[in-house]
Amino acid sequence: MNRISLTRHLLETHRRKALVPPSLRQLLETVAQTCIQISQSVGRGALADVLGEAGSENVQGESQKKLDIIANEALLEANAWGGSLAAMASEEMDHPYFIPDHFPKGEYLLLFDPLDGSSNIDVNVSIGTIFSILHMPEHAHRAATEQDFLQCGRRQVAAGYVVYGPSTMLVLSVGDGVTAFTLERETGTWWLTEADMKVPADTREYAINASNARHWEAPVKRYVDELLAGASGPRGKDFNTRWIASMVADVHRILVRGGVFMYPRDAREPGKPGKLRLLYEANPMSFLIEQAGGMATDGHRAILDIEPTSLHQRVAVFLGARTEVERVTSYHH
Repeated sequence: MNRISLTRHLLETHRRKALVPPSLRQLLETVAQTCIQISQSVGRGALADVLGEAGSENVQGESQKKLDIIANEALLEANAWGGSLAAMASEEMDHPYFIPDHFPKGEYLLLFDPLDGSSNIDVNVSIGTIFSILHMPEHAHRAATEQDFLQCGRRQVAAGYVVYGPSTMLVLSVGDGVTAFTLERETGTWWLTEADMKVPADTREYAINASNARHWEAPVKRYVDELLAGASGPRGKDFNTRWIASMVADVHRILVRGGVFMYPRDAREPGKPGKLRLLYEANPMSFLIEQAGGMATDGHRAILDIEPTSLHQRVAVFLGARTEVERVTSYHH
């Protein structure tokens, strides 16, 4: 079998379409290599004493797991010195990490959720790492600032996630479709296993936390009620609910076999536009879904068109099969 490695795929993509210059390729390879280390820690679990609470909170006031901190530190340390980055931002940190002066600085900004779905760590359910890469605005001759990260999702030059499941997989887009790589653990090599992922157009699955149903806004209740009505309802077919509570795992399922993922705003915190983070979760996942032919909105507009106003901004998310996202979005309108 003539298998294609991550490095070869990135090189050939750049030769064809000039989308992955050497500095970006180096950055993507470093992120991918670091995720192998995170995968090893996840895989060892209790044997490595990495399960349980860390005894601290992140900027959102959420309790941090030990693996949250381990993954965050691994990504910071691995990417600080390579010369591709001007700064990094993480869901786990209040403020950006600016590349120290004694390291060379590059033209990119890296944003990441180091361990998405960390509430599932201790019960051995799939979790993952999400990342997004932006160009540093006006790169030449100035230091990065927090404001530089506040770019709409359409300006991403690359985005992806790694899912730590029965197999460890990297799903990536550099703006030329979506490719999937599977980690060969014995050699530490990422091999291309799917070249052009597409969100299936037809679906009978949806993902939403139904325990919050009493708090949903009317458009979401209307949409879900139609799904629950099944074959005898207005949709004329039965739907199944699938909810893992790990965005990486839920989105990966949608890319593989279709569906729609929803995390709407609700009445519990009416002042917040949603639960998920725009820069660390919604933007990179929306980029992947759109590149795979799907759709992603906040119920009113495309997520990738939202102009961020703060580093840890939250947003409602509806993403997946285009026909389903169009329908639930139309109900909001």
